Amino acid sequence: MRSGFVSLTGRPNTGKSTLINALVGYKIAITSNVSGTTRNNIQGIYNDEDTQIVFVDTPGIHKPKHKLGQRLNDEAYFSIDDVDIILFLVDVTAPFGKGDNFVLERIKEANKPVFLILNKVDKINNDKLIELINKYKDLYDFKEIIPISALKEKNLKELIKTLKEYLPDKVKYFPDSDLTNTTKEFRVSELIREKVLRLTHDEVPHAITCVVEKFDEKKDKAIINATIIVERDSLKSIIIGKNGSMLKEIGTKARRDIEDMLGKKVYLELFVKTIKNWRDKEKYLKELGFYDIDE
Repeated sequence: MRSGFVSLTGRPNTGKSTLINALVGYKIAITSNVSGTTRNNIQGIYNDEDTQIVFVDTPGIHKPKHKLGQRLNDEAYFSIDDVDIILFLVDVTAPFGKGDNFVLERIKEANKPVFLILNKVDKINNDKLIELINKYKDLYDFKEIIPISALKEKNLKELIKTLKEYLPDKVKYFPDSDLTNTTKEFRVSELIREKVLRLTHDEVPHAITCVVEKFDEKKDKAIINATIIVERDSLKSIIIGKNGSMLKEIGTKARRDIEDMLGKKVYLELFVKTIKNWRDKEKYLKELGFYDIDE
């Protein structure tokens, strides 16, 4: 039996959440093209007959411009320091720039085994891939360099096989039935937030939050009430849309994913609330483990 904790680290939008979902075989982390989508250290648990790997999906590390950005970095830094192996994800379709260097410099301080994971290789040819491997191998003493496509699930078996050679522990941290450390309520709130980010694109800042107020799960159905929290009435109007059209679409798409997750009929009611008072933010967010959304 081999086991250990593995952090997925990189700048925003390198495919960390897509990769952890593919490795675990279950959607535990939401995805979108909006930077800062992942806010928490979400654990996905991989099991086979002789191995348990706890993958930690982290917020993308970046130079923070506001309080939320610093909080996200703090979460990511914690995961780097508290795992056995670091997977440093790089998007091969984008130049290796200042953001990647910023992450790499922080990784170097951790003194952990680091794999360089070249993601999205389905979008480049082999000659370009070889060129990138030769270029990146001199940046740091990476234990392994592994090209993958998280979206196409290419070369993930090789990644697992290689990780097994480095796993340090011989204990099982979670039961085989566990796929993640997060609650159903948290995953429901994230699925709703994902739909807001995807459907509103750049119109709504990534700092919006969703809180599940009611989660009544029965044998054949679940009744859920959730509140989408924003800071300005203008954002509230965007999320609601003309005659409630946007909120209805958000609810419809979120409900389908929640039904897939729970395996039963879901009755979902969404509300949108503008919170301008700091004490209200503390009530809605801090007590529930969410970040404040000050910019």
